[in-house]
Amino acid sequence: MKFKNLVLALAVSITAFTFIGCDDEEDPVQPVPSNSSTMVIHGSPDAPGVDILVDNTVAGTNLTYLQNTPYLTLPSGTRNIKVNVTGTSTTVIEGNINFTKDKSYSIFAVNSVANIEPLVLEDNLAAPASGKAHVRFIHLSPDAPPVDITLADGTVVFGNVSFKGFTAFTPLDAGTYNLQVRLAGTSTIVLDLGNITLTSGEIYTAYARGFVAGVGDQQLGAAIIVNN
Repeated sequence: MKFKNLVLALAVSITAFTFIGCDDEEDPVQPVPSNSSTMVIHGSPDAPGVDILVDNTVAGTNLTYLQNTPYLTLPSGTRNIKVNVTGTSTTVIEGNINFTKDKSYSIFAVNSVANIEPLVLEDNLAAPASGKAHVRFIHLSPDAPPVDITLADGTVVFGNVSFKGFTAFTPLDAGTYNLQVRLAGTSTIVLDLGNITLTSGEIYTAYARGFVAGVGDQQLGAAIIVNN
């Protein structure tokens, strides 16, 4: 799968400036294009592969469940984003999204294919302090109840997160954690994530995915993205 680093030309109106007391015309100052960046993540368990279009320009092809693009550079401002079934003109998600200069975003395709929709998040990619990693959690399992993310001893790391809910990027000490997903407010473990190693200086997005009653690739599980 190949992804293009988007560079979309910005039209600039050229005007000659005449300075008082000078007979020569100076070249106009060209404004510096302002850019943003976005990552696209396929998080819809039963949806087919998709193509990503930005202002009708293909930015990624055949993105399949649990895959993500790298951060794609695009001009700031309002951009039209389409998610099409791979190799077709069938659009399953379309929206105009305003991207702020120098900001980074994640766009998740979420929910079951019958109700597929976008979840757009701004990504805080500020560098973690020495010895720390930054982690956020997103609940992307359409039929799962609210959950807590805990340590093995029951200590809550992220609490009471519902479907399409998310936390801020949170500093945690670098190291290896045995994380569990529990029904919110209870000791009932619905998913053991096992040992997850967080590296100093890294920024992570962990998300619950799949269906509670799913099988195979669609079963309830978790995935992790390194955002930097």
